[in-house]
Amino acid sequence: MKLPRHFVFNLWYFGKPPWDRGISPPELLEYIRNHPPGRAIDMGCGTATNVITLAKAGWQVTGVDFAGRAIRLARRKIRAAGVHARVQVGDVTRLSGIQGPFDLALDMGCFHGVEDKRAYLNELTRILSPHGSWLLYVFFNPHPDQVGPGLLQTDLDLIQEYMSLVWRQDSLDGRGRAAAWFQFEKR
Repeated sequence: MKLPRHFVFNLWYFGKPPWDRGISPPELLEYIRNHPPGRAIDMGCGTATNVITLAKAGWQVTGVDFAGRAIRLARRKIRAAGVHARVQVGDVTRLSGIQGPFDLALDMGCFHGVEDKRAYLNELTRILSPHGSWLLYVFFNPHPDQVGPGLLQTDLDLIQEYMSLVWRQDSLDGRGRAAAWFQFEKR
């Protein structure tokens, strides 16, 4: 029996999910240093670590995640940090109630697990300002013939229908899987 993804992700947040390390990555910190504050959205924000980092740097931030438990924890962390940010439970392929334009969209590990990537990209380009940035971290699916999270070459081709690549930095994730950071710009 396959459990619904929402249920599984909510269960993760009763403990400490391996992706929720509580620190913002150097790629985001560098982006913040090199760009003036504006409006940002964190797609798949989890418990709001990066939402808080952006808010502390002067950004107006919205976070969205489909795990209700993560959003409840995020609201507590935001209050404790003494910053103003908005987080909500939502589906990144249908961003109900979220209006742009955003100067930055951040995605650390959400897009590579989304089934309907075209719907995600349609929503992203709807809310992103002209020439807005999409800062994306993904890992790659080592077995393209198997269903599972991870980016495929066809996904990169799809993204290029919507966005222009600014830079790419390949790496390995904490488990030794092929991963990469990307910055795309809305055309």
